[in-house]
This record gives sequence, C-alpha cells and structure tokens, in this order.
Amino acid sequence: MSTNRTRLRSTLPALVALVGLAAAAGVSNAQAVGRAPTAATTDSAACALPVFGPGADYQPTIRPADFGPDVTNPYFPLIVGKTYVYTGVKDGKTLIDIVVATSRTRVIDGVTTRVVEDRGYLDGVLEERTADYYAQDRCGNVWYFGEDTATLDRRGQVIDTEGSFHAGVHGAQPGVFMQANPELGRWFRQEWFAGQAEDTFRAVDRSVAISVPFGSFHSALRTQERTALEPGVLDQKYYVRGVGEVFEGALRGPKEILRLVEIIS
Repeated sequence: MSTNRTRLRSTLPALVALVGLAAAAGVSNAQAVGRAPTAATTDSAACALPVFGPGADYQPTIRPADFGPDVTNPYFPLIVGKTYVYTGVKDGKTLIDIVVATSRTRVIDGVTTRVVEDRGYLDGVLEERTADYYAQDRCGNVWYFGEDTATLDRRGQVIDTEGSFHAGVHGAQPGVFMQANPELGRWFRQEWFAGQAEDTFRAVDRSVAISVPFGSFHSALRTQERTALEPGVLDQKYYVRGVGEVFEGALRGPKEILRLVEIIS
C-alpha cells in the first residue's frame, strides 16, 4: 500500500462523517468491483435518445414509467451504499472528492431518481457539496435530472448555488449521462438549463489503457465534455465497466485532475 493511500485512509472517517455516513472499512479492488452489472435491455425504439441540437430546441420526451432509480449501467453503476474516493488537484490545491450513492430517491419531472451525494475538499476544507439526481431508462441509458449544488467559504457558509437545476422547472431539461452501448462520436446534452447547466459529452474511444491508484485497466471508455458556458475548457473522463468513473482531467483550460483511489462499502 502506498504512502498516499495510507494517509487518505487516516482522514476518511472524518470526511465521510461530514456527509452523514458512518466510517467504513476499506475493501479490496476485487471486492469493490464484483461482477459488472448488466444494463436493462429492451426494444431500443422505446428509448429513443434525443438528437443533439440548439439548447432552445432541446425538448426530450420523458415518460416517467420508463425510468427508475436503480442505475446498473456497466460504465456508471450506482451501487447503493458505495463510497467512491478520488484525489487530485484543483486550482493548485489538493483535492479530495467523495461520492456516495445513497439509498435516497427524489422525484424530479415525474421520474424517481437516485440521489448521489458529492463532497469536494480543497486542502482539507469542504469547498463544494452537491446532490446529483440520476435515473436509468428501460434500455439501460443513464439520464441526469438535475442537481443541488453549493460552493462554500472557509467558514462553511454558502456563497454560491450556481449550476443548480431540476428538470421540468423553469425550462430545465434532463440529459443523457451515459448510453447503455456508447456510440463513438455522438454528442449528447447531459443537462440543459440556459446559462446555468449546459454540459455536453461524447464517447471517443472504448479501448483505452488507464492506470489510477485504484488499479490498472486496458479497456476503458474515454469521453470528452464541454460546455458553451466555458468555451475554452475541454475535459476528458475515463470509465471502466463494473467500476464507473476512474479518471477525469482537463485537456484544455485550468488544470484539474481526479483519480479513483478507493471504493468503500
């Protein structure tokens, strides 16, 4: 075990407690990954995905009965109770990001979504807290239905909630976060709330080698993300089947890197 992971284990109980969870013992990579979940499959015509286009014309058809909060997509499984720990750099500071797939659900735009808690610590101080809302359609595609996010000052006071949105409110729309079977080169809107949430993404490679503290993988999915709100920024992410996101970093724009260190159950 490396020195960095030993140090991280020593600080995790306090950090996890801050997001309302009891401290949990670490598990091995094999235990954390287990068998890759299988995405639901059915007639793809029943889950037609929206065509990418101008945000003002973006109106995906949502039938709540076709969605559920159990996200089993192999590239983005949200296993209830799992805590995903990432470390990296942001704004020249050490970043620790803790993501928890909670047992809680929330109905947004008529759809029951899974609540995922995300906490970002810069140099050990909580800088951002977010509740993200995901649901999976009957074909195994993961959709993003909104978020409640807050930026905090060093005293823990909320100074900004920019980027928060709920699909179906004030014209906000949900977006595709991960296809069941990623198509290379096809752009999707992950979200739409004019001037607040305009992230888009595409898959660019399905067989990329990547090494992070959690492990080494030979067939990762690589995606690119961009937003019209930050035209000079282009990010990339790597996803591994049965694990989820293992890496993200900036290709253009301010340096920001996150690597998966551990999965705790």
